[in-house]
Amino acid sequence: MHWLGWLVVMFAILEGGWFAFDGAHALITGDYVTPRSGRFAGQLGPWSKLVSKIGIEPRSTFMKTIHLILGVVWVSIILCFIFHLSWTWWGMLSCAIGGLWYLPFGTLLSILQIIILLLPALRDSHLVR
Repeated sequence: MHWLGWLVVMFAILEGGWFAFDGAHALITGDYVTPRSGRFAGQLGPWSKLVSKIGIEPRSTFMKTIHLILGVVWVSIILCFIFHLSWTWWGMLSCAIGGLWYLPFGTLLSILQIIILLLPALRDSHLVR
């Protein structure tokens, strides 16, 4: 795989892996991982305000399940991407677009993945088989 592919894999594992971990943690323990002390203790990130604006309660079982499902799907697609299955470029791009709402770090990681996936060196190597 092109080195840019490994870079995308690294960013995707950070983001997708976190979604899976935090979603599972929230479903099992009742809450997401949040700071334990300091100014932001117990608070969710800026993404929670965004999902609240569209009518989804950030700490609802529904939102926790979204985290878990997106994370598990993303990690599964990462594994298929590593094995260079032809459809996975689209899957990686879809997951990165699907993670844009996770402000601020998920948004940054998603933007980086989208940019790299759209570079001809990576796009062409995965779409042309």
